[in-house]
Amino acid sequence: MIPAETQPHQDLVQGVPAADPLLTVSGASRDRSSDPPFWRPVLARYEQADRGRALLNLATSALPYLALSAAMYAALSISYLLALTLAIPAAVFLVRTFIVFHDCSHGSFLSSKRANAWLGTALGLLLFSPFVRWRHDHAIHHGTSGDLDRRGTGDIRTLTVAEFGALPWRGRIGYRLLRNPVVMFVLGPIVAMIIGPRIVARGARARMRRSVMGTNLALAALVGGLCWLIGWRAYLLIFAPSALLAGSIGIWLFYVQHQFEDAYWESGSDWRYADAALRGSSYLKLSGPLRFCTGNIGYHHVHHLSVRIPNYNLRRAHEENTIFHNVPTLSLWDGVRAVTLKLWDEQSQRMVTFAQARRAAAPARVTRRLAS
Repeated sequence: MIPAETQPHQDLVQGVPAADPLLTVSGASRDRSSDPPFWRPVLARYEQADRGRALLNLATSALPYLALSAAMYAALSISYLLALTLAIPAAVFLVRTFIVFHDCSHGSFLSSKRANAWLGTALGLLLFSPFVRWRHDHAIHHGTSGDLDRRGTGDIRTLTVAEFGALPWRGRIGYRLLRNPVVMFVLGPIVAMIIGPRIVARGARARMRRSVMGTNLALAALVGGLCWLIGWRAYLLIFAPSALLAGSIGIWLFYVQHQFEDAYWESGSDWRYADAALRGSSYLKLSGPLRFCTGNIGYHHVHHLSVRIPNYNLRRAHEENTIFHNVPTLSLWDGVRAVTLKLWDEQSQRMVTFAQARRAAAPARVTRRLAS
């Protein structure tokens, strides 16, 4: 799955630089270096937004999605099967739309901070997602990815073997259900796209509350207006299949970006931002058409090292810099198999299946029985 020569980078800095935008999130980094990190001057030229390429990205994401949605409505009068077939390419373009939204949250898609915010807010309506709240949670993910002490915000819940074993039986069943592929990829999109973003977290700051409530009101007006124009059945038949399929693809992509066998998890002062990016974020090696469909997000190691690189520059940054050539690399099949990995084994320093965790724990249980 991962090249044998992949080893911890010895020249990685101790943490995120003070100028890194992730440090605007409280607790995003434990360590700060007074010297600029090694990647800043190397990657600076890839961080420049290009208006032409950005507009091309937009023209090959949100616009085709809207056009296909309109085509699905027209196809309903002919055959729902035809409309359902169109939901597949519509889902692909919705995934690409999410990548643009994601880049806007990092302020990398366009050169203007205000333009990124306005575009991200607008695209958030297509994705049922409050832009400001999502941007905040995602920034925390970037600042804590691979840190065992700061799990839980913007990531997939991951327990260690020891933590899972210490749970009561109800907790173990709940975790198994959460990590079940049917729950994760079928029910997961409904929770992640429809239910979760509608809820204002208790104790949320005013800005987060405004983001959620403003998006909810805008969606109520938009969805209500469309249901009034075309009917609620037609609305669901058109938008639900593509949204749920795109959500499943998105959850899978997010899963394989950090949940692979030789992933990176550390605790306390051992955690390093650059290690988490280069060892804990995968390079999902895809064909050209699949790179297009996923908006180059397979170059996730590049993105985690420098969030300011827009998706249309990720491939070039990867190919032109040797630092990225020995990162964890997954094929499409590796990504499918990674779904079976459920727990982090602190002893072997790798992700394992439930069966592997059970087999590893068996000798210890026998020893305890004999001792008693």
